[in-house]
Amino acid sequence: MIGNLLVHGVGDRMTRRFAGLVVGSQTVVVFLGALVAWAIAKAQHDTAHTSYLVIGLVLAVLCIVAAGTLRRPWGVTLGWVVQCATLLAGFVLPMMFVVGVMFIALWVTALVQGRKMDDLTAHHEETSG
Repeated sequence: MIGNLLVHGVGDRMTRRFAGLVVGSQTVVVFLGALVAWAIAKAQHDTAHTSYLVIGLVLAVLCIVAAGTLRRPWGVTLGWVVQCATLLAGFVLPMMFVVGVMFIALWVTALVQGRKMDDLTAHHEETSG
């Protein structure tokens, strides 16, 4: 953990919920980005058009896997890998740089604010019970 930022390990309830929501919704955007990269490459007669689609679909599946494995110690780490891969997709489709930055910002926000909510909930439970 770096400050309040979870890098590896299992977050508490709200941290997992927020992070799962971010990476789960990222699935749709990554899938649509893969379709756009495939269509543009195919229209330009680029022979790598199928590779763009396959890699994009693998990344979309990894988003789903990351959302589902946040209860495992490596789930958050996989989430970070997905965030970096989404950002790197900008080398194929430049607009994905913007998408990648937005989702990294949402991911960091989910991890930090989820941790704060979990801490506040634990503090409330201690004082009231």
